[in-house]
This record gives sequence, structure tokens and C-alpha cells, in this order.
Amino acid sequence: MFRFFENLVDPYCDYPEVDRPPTRLWPFLLTYAEPFHRVFWLTAVMSVIVAAVEIGLISYMGRVVDILVGPPDQVWAEHGTELMLMAAFILILRPILQVLDVLLLNNTILPNFGTLIRWRAHKHVLRQSVGWFENDFAGRIANRIMQTPPAAGEVVFQIFDAITFALAYLIGAGVLLWAADPRLLVPLAIWFVLYGLLTSWTVKRVGPASQAASDARSTVTGRVVDSYSNIHSVKMFAHHSHELDYAKEAIETSRQTFQKEMRIFTVMDGVLVALNGVLIVGVVGWGIALWMQGSASVGVVAAATALTLRLNAMTGWIMWALTTFFRQLGVVAEGMETIAQPVDLVDAANAAPLQLNKGEIRFEKLSHHYGRGAGGIDDLTLTIHAGEKVGLIGRSGAGKSTLVKLLLRFYDAEKGQILIDGQDIAGVTQDSLRSHIGMVQQDSALLHRSVRDNLLYGRPDASEAEMIAAAEKAHAHEFILDLADPQAREGYDAHVGERGVKLSGGQRQRVTLARVILKDAPILVLDEATSALDSEVEAAIQETLYGMMEGKTVIAIAHRLSTIAQMDRILVLDQGKIVEEGTHEALLAKEGLYASFWARQSGGFLNVEAAE
Repeated sequence: MFRFFENLVDPYCDYPEVDRPPTRLWPFLLTYAEPFHRVFWLTAVMSVIVAAVEIGLISYMGRVVDILVGPPDQVWAEHGTELMLMAAFILILRPILQVLDVLLLNNTILPNFGTLIRWRAHKHVLRQSVGWFENDFAGRIANRIMQTPPAAGEVVFQIFDAITFALAYLIGAGVLLWAADPRLLVPLAIWFVLYGLLTSWTVKRVGPASQAASDARSTVTGRVVDSYSNIHSVKMFAHHSHELDYAKEAIETSRQTFQKEMRIFTVMDGVLVALNGVLIVGVVGWGIALWMQGSASVGVVAAATALTLRLNAMTGWIMWALTTFFRQLGVVAEGMETIAQPVDLVDAANAAPLQLNKGEIRFEKLSHHYGRGAGGIDDLTLTIHAGEKVGLIGRSGAGKSTLVKLLLRFYDAEKGQILIDGQDIAGVTQDSLRSHIGMVQQDSALLHRSVRDNLLYGRPDASEAEMIAAAEKAHAHEFILDLADPQAREGYDAHVGERGVKLSGGQRQRVTLARVILKDAPILVLDEATSALDSEVEAAIQETLYGMMEGKTVIAIAHRLSTIAQMDRILVLDQGKIVEEGTHEALLAKEGLYASFWARQSGGFLNVEAAE
């Protein structure tokens, strides 16, 4: 039975992906709710039926009171069958209706609706560009991905568990009182108007207050995760107190926003108690007055009393459900600031996979300044022939990394274009472009998974033998075999910690190098690929690197000039332009910027700050 209801909706069903999700709250939620439309209708119907049954029971209890005024024998003779049927209804049919309602809510909607939102939101966020991620806290992004789905689930739950039920209950209560005596509707109507005003006052304040509180919580999460992610820097610079103060500021802001939110609920509760007093005295008092005038039976007074006491008990729950509803809407609205952001860097409508035949790369009148008008690349034109090995050097900020990011299409160039074998990379799919490029970065961060998982990231279908061979070429196999983690996983199964923190810088570099060796892409980008290695290991790996380069188009960025001295051509970048190019010997002979770098380097490293 559970499995049937749990499988009524597939949270991973296919759906049309959009680059620009709805930015308004209800269209946003309705987009996610589309697979649940039939289930929502059925749940709404069941919620109304359950409310009608409750009202019917209260009405029938009034009838029971009127029935019991006669002699017991006569009551049983005239109404025994009726009472037995009602008992059977209460014992059998009513629980079945209740269980069906709960199964739809608890087993069909709640687990699947939140899962669907989290899955699709994560899928959407993963499509964002590198630049998009660089502009926010990873912790805050993750927090919004995690807190928005349960908040949306709570919104749906309150709609069917409280709001739909309450509306049906209030309508049923009105019908019941009307049938008993229309005058009993007067105090109920007055109470309902006042209750509506209180609800309106509360709702207008809870939504914004909740969104502010949710945003403050996300900021706390972002700052705390930022400290944990950079714990080495925190400890190294002895900034424990600074990080506490940094977090305390956000925590205090979160406390103050939460206090403002709770003040609203306190006022609501106080006013609600007074309103409920008006309801009880008004309806029950009027019912007694009607009985004293002979216009109402004892059963009517009993039913009216039971109804108002039930409403008295429900009103707090309904108000709390409404405020929870709007509070969770505030959380969803805050999450939409991340989840509903458009994906701006997308494949062209008719994008085709990159067809790489040779590996020639052309940069034509390329400019990119990150929207600042300065820095980055400025009107650069360059051709790197198929199989050519080119070294890039220059001061920090000269544009080396920008050139590589544009080649990988982490950003779209502001002007100009990049062609690979004559194909504009803006017109091919991003996945196919990056699948043809292998890159070893200076920042050799790894996934918090096993060494095997990290290596196979380069080529998931590689065999065990191919993976080990790549590790051996990168001089990583021996130290990998000695690895062990606290969960007793060893060797290639050992986990490396967040961003690979359990490995030394040189070990991480060798794992990332092995990953690129395993990928075996026809275009190779090396960004300070050996910067974290000691001289002995670097000397051993240099031969591997040059072996990797055979038959590939290579772009190598290095401050250690000895690592690129053997390149076919060396380009010197300055202020986003190529100011010198040629072989190592030719550039030394020019006695220009490269020659000054070479003369000023210490131990083979480029002293870019000293070079003027």
C-alpha cells in the first residue's frame, strides 16, 4: 500500500529545462507542481470530505442529544439500527477516509514534491557558469538548495492539511448553524470578519519577516561554511577570534530578524484568544437564549456548543497554519534568489558537438574585461597550430588565466571569437568542447570522494589497469597505495577529504595530473602544472609531461620559466596583449621583457613583481 502511494509521482520524471525560470513566486511553484496536478486535486477533494465528515459528526451528536430525551427502550427500538450504522461508519469508513487523506499527503506529496524541487534546482544550479559561482558563497547556495524544498513541501502540506480543511469546515459550520437557526450565523459572521482582519494583518507581516529571517540564516551558513572550508588559513593566521566575530555579526542579525518574526506571532496569539472568547460567548450564548425562548432544542445548543469549542481549538491551529504557510513562502522566495536565477551562459539553439580533427586554435580580435572596461584580454589575435606547444608568461593580471577561461568557455568573450578547427566555440556544445580539453590547474582541488572516483573523473569508462597506469605515469601510484582514511578505506578506495585536504599539495597535484593523463584529450592546458611538486618529483614528471604533449596542442602557463623553455613558441602577455613571441633563444636575443624575466628569476621562478 505504501509503495503504491509513494510511486504515484516520479520526482525524476522528464521535464522541459528552461534557462530562465519564472521569477514570480506562484508561477515558480506551479512549474514544479505540474507533475502533481491530479494528486493535488484528489487530495483537495479528500480534505473537503474529511472536513464534511467532522461537521456531520458534530451535527449528529446534536441529534443524539435530542434522541436521548425519550425512554431507553423506546430510543433503542426506534433508533437502534441508525445508531449501529453510525457506529460502523465511525469505526470503519471514517478511518479509511482519514487514512487515504494522510497517505496522499504524507506518502505521495511530501517526500516526492521536496525531492523533485531539490533535484531540479540542483540540476539548474549546476548549469550556471563558473563566474556565477564565483560571485556567491558555496554554503549559501547549498543552504538555499536544501531549505527551499522542505519549505515548498510545507506550503503544499498546509494548503491541504489546514487551509482546504479549514475552509470546508467553516462553510460546513455555517450550513449547520443556518439549518439550526439562521440567527446563529450572526456571531459566527462577526467573528469571521474579525478573524479575517487578524489573519490579513499577520500575513502581511509574516511573509517579509520570514524572508528576512531566512536570508539571515543563509548568510550565517555561508559565513560558517566559508570558515570551515578555509580552516587552514584560519589556523595559520591565528584568526580564530576574527572568524568568531565575523560569524557573530551574521548570527546576531539572524537573531534580531527572528525576534521580529516572533513578535508578530505573540500579538497574533493574544488577539486570537480574545476573538475566540467572542465566538464562544456569542454562539453558545445566543443558542441558550434561543432555547430559553423555545426556538431551539437542547440538541441544537449542544451541537452549537461543540462546534464553537471545536472552532476555538482549531483557530489557533488554522492561524498557525496560515502563518506557517506564508512564512514558508518567504523561505521559498528567498531560495528563488538562487534557484530562479537565469542561466546566461548556454549552448546556442542549434549547437552541435565539436568536431576536432587537428586541434588548431585561433583567437580573433578577442577582448574580455569582466565588464570592468580594463584588465583581462584586450583585442588579442593569435593562432596556435595543431600539435604546437605554446608557453604563456606574464605578470599577474596580464590575462593568461582569462585566455584559458575563455577557451574553456567558462565565460563568453565580450568581443571577438575563438575557433577550434574553424568552429566557433560559442556555437558548439559546452560539454563537447570541454571533453576535448585536458587541464591541470595550479589549484589542484579534488572532490571529497575516493582517489578512484577522482581519477575516473577524467574518463569514467576507463579500466582499472588504465587508471593505475595513469597514476604510475604521474608518480602517484606508490603513495596512493599507502593511503588510509578514518573509515579504514585504503589505497584507491581511501577518501581524500574536502578539496583533497588529506593529501599534500604535491600529492593532490599528481592525482590531478593522473586524471588528465587518463582523459587523454587532444588539447592540453597546463596552468602551473608542476608548481606544487618538489624538484625531484618535478624532474621525474617532466619527462611524463613531455610524453603527454606528443601529438597534442598545448598551452602551458608557468612562472617557472625552465618548465616552458622547450616550448615551440613562448608568448609574453602584458595588459591583455601579446607583446613578445618566439622561441626561448629568440626571446633572450631580443633582450626585451622575457629576457628581463629570465635575468631576474630566482631558482627558475619568474619574479613578475620586480620586472618593470
